Amino acid sequence: MLPNWETTPADLPKAVREVKKAIRANIEASGRSVEEVFAVVEQQIRREVDDVKAGQAWPVIDYADIEAGTASPDLVRRRGCLVVRNHFDREQALAWDKSIVDYVEGNDFFENYRGPGDDFFGSVGSKPEIYPIYWSEAQTQARRHKRMATVQRFLNGLWHHEGWFDPAKDVGYPDRIRRRPPGANSSGLGTHLDPGTLDLWMTREYQQAFRHLFNGTPEQYDPWDAAHRTTGPQYPGTTMCSVFRTFQGWTALSDMDHDQGVLHTVPIPGAMAYLMLRPLLDDVPDDDMCGVTVNQVFPVDPKYHSLLIEALSGIPDVRAGDSVWWHCDMIHSVAPVTDQQGWGNVMYIPAAPSCPRNDRYAKEIEHAHATGSSPSDFPEEHYERAWPNRSRPE
Repeated sequence: MLPNWETTPADLPKAVREVKKAIRANIEASGRSVEEVFAVVEQQIRREVDDVKAGQAWPVIDYADIEAGTASPDLVRRRGCLVVRNHFDREQALAWDKSIVDYVEGNDFFENYRGPGDDFFGSVGSKPEIYPIYWSEAQTQARRHKRMATVQRFLNGLWHHEGWFDPAKDVGYPDRIRRRPPGANSSGLGTHLDPGTLDLWMTREYQQAFRHLFNGTPEQYDPWDAAHRTTGPQYPGTTMCSVFRTFQGWTALSDMDHDQGVLHTVPIPGAMAYLMLRPLLDDVPDDDMCGVTVNQVFPVDPKYHSLLIEALSGIPDVRAGDSVWWHCDMIHSVAPVTDQQGWGNVMYIPAAPSCPRNDRYAKEIEHAHATGSSPSDFPEEHYERAWPNRSRPE
């Protein structure tokens, strides 16, 4: 068994050295060297990168095909991302966008806005771009809409979930909104991923989730296997997510062209194998995980991950009512933009199926909704507590 720390180690460099040494020994006990195992993964990823660069990176499926059960899962499973066309009626999405404006303006949000509550989105510009708003009628309606549930079930069904989560039930994870106005300048967000940080190597359940990478059998690693993903702890941090999301996602509230500061991903779910094994190579200091540490996002760095960054691919043009989804382990970024043309407005709504980890957080969701509070995964800003027209649990 590998050494593990179920809470953040007091001496991080010492713990990193210890766990890397143990993982290397575990791999070598299989009869293969770390370099041989990494080479298997690198060769596989090289093929995927070349394929992404040669064709359409983002699958696009119409909502009607998902609802009818005729949408093919194959390309979505290979690419790990998806645009759902016409997820909601365009007029419905535009009405939601207007109602959010009425909601924040009617409650004097801009007069009372105190600036970014965390460092992560502090760089994206405008005033604000990310609104720490969770309980508008529009957000609640979209989260609980039957068309949202239909897409979430489809996405959850791409996973091997038996015994780990219920693909038909979502806990309704509350998240924020983004409104970026025409003419805005935004520096975007660099390449990163969100499933965790050092806990991915250091906690018992994640060590089991990545067991094939750590025991020298990377051919058996499956990024769609939910085993042990729904039960483990996560080290606290400014961008942590208390729930297991099968997919991160957002719903467009405006039309957005592909060159206007949009989401990019590395559409290769198996890239996680590369990221998890890369720190074990000799060119990385023994007390370093390629820059991964607690209280920060998981960075993707050209110094160590240049092969992966080659495949970074932006979404196609989207219209209000479309939704955009990406596998929870997927590398992603937001491109910078200068003098944005048109609005860039979204509601963040993921797929977070019922499982022990998510059901525990569901109690926090109920409390936050009842009191109009910022949920505990987010900065304690609580703008909506006194707003009379926020949505209510009933």
